[in-house]
Amino acid sequence: MKRNVYVAGVGMIPFTKPGKSEPYTVMGARAAELALKDAGVPYDAVQQAYVSYVYGDSTAGQAAIYGVGLTGIPVFNLNNNCSSGSSALYLARQAVESGVAECAIALGFEQMVPGALKGAYEDRPSPMARFAETMDQLQGTLPTAPRAAQFFGGAGRDYIKQYGIRPDTFGRISVKARQHAARNPLAVFRDTVTLEEVMASPAVFDPLTRLQCCPPTCGAAATIVCSEAFAKKHGIALKVRIAAQSMTTDTPSTFDSGDMRRVVGYDMTAAAAKQVYEAAGVGPEDVDVVELHDCFTANELITYEGLGLTPEGTAEKFILDGDNTYGGKVVTNPSGGLLSKGHPLGATGLAQCYELTHQLRGTADQRQVEGARLALQHNLGLGGACVVTLYERV
Repeated sequence: MKRNVYVAGVGMIPFTKPGKSEPYTVMGARAAELALKDAGVPYDAVQQAYVSYVYGDSTAGQAAIYGVGLTGIPVFNLNNNCSSGSSALYLARQAVESGVAECAIALGFEQMVPGALKGAYEDRPSPMARFAETMDQLQGTLPTAPRAAQFFGGAGRDYIKQYGIRPDTFGRISVKARQHAARNPLAVFRDTVTLEEVMASPAVFDPLTRLQCCPPTCGAAATIVCSEAFAKKHGIALKVRIAAQSMTTDTPSTFDSGDMRRVVGYDMTAAAAKQVYEAAGVGPEDVDVVELHDCFTANELITYEGLGLTPEGTAEKFILDGDNTYGGKVVTNPSGGLLSKGHPLGATGLAQCYELTHQLRGTADQRQVEGARLALQHNLGLGGACVVTLYERV
């Protein structure tokens, strides 16, 4: 029988630009210690650890968490591209839900270098090869532009082609992200920007400008999950429950639909969201706050529709009406999102959990969404995996 799983503690360190961070071992240990302190439990009470990162050698997870303690527990290293953090959370939740563990930690970190993402190996097939070939067939490849921007910029182009929206609609998402990040002391970019500044920033790949692309970032975040029995034994207040969670991977539509939106995971998103809503017995109209994977403004826009926050073809109206921010239908990325908070790949999903946990606890300070009861998290990795998680206030 499945058991309820609760978020007992969360921890996150301030995100920074590459070259300005501590080593991943220090960042990871700090985030884990913050989560343990928040939960009010010692590390030796944790029974399993799931550690996520993308750019790192084998057993980097052990190297980081050993800074907290040496208790001999299983430590699993996880790389699921940009959805690594929430994939670690998925496994930690699954361990507790199934009864394999009473308490588990999910820890994510990334120590990145400046510039666009690159593969680590040149002597073997790239796991992104099929995606790159599909993109090349649909829109060609521009050697001078970052590949990730071509994927998501292409998705934006296909959306414009179908619905005829203005290119600066994407830019409005960056303006909103900076406004939210200005209230977040853990975000990298906290200065607000105007729409004119966003659109005038250097072009990266049409329709995306530099201020519409998330920056490489260093950082770490962690989450402690536990059973109800464990919480009661250790005096942990039951405030946030994982109501439902789903992980999806690619289907044939990714490669044969002829649509760049599907190449970058729209169908994975829609399928995961549907599974979560059905499992929890709620709909997107019930959600109060969302942290979604805005690696590029184009992905935030199409994800509004993938998650069902607004019907297909209506994302522009959703943005222009202010329904994606405070005072609207659902506050999206109150943390500032990947665009402004930063995107240390292995930590991103757990940073989203950090934000939503504080929203449901009512402890998000200036970012607080009044009366938040249900929170939705969306974390996407090309290659591919998508994790959607629904949290509820207890």
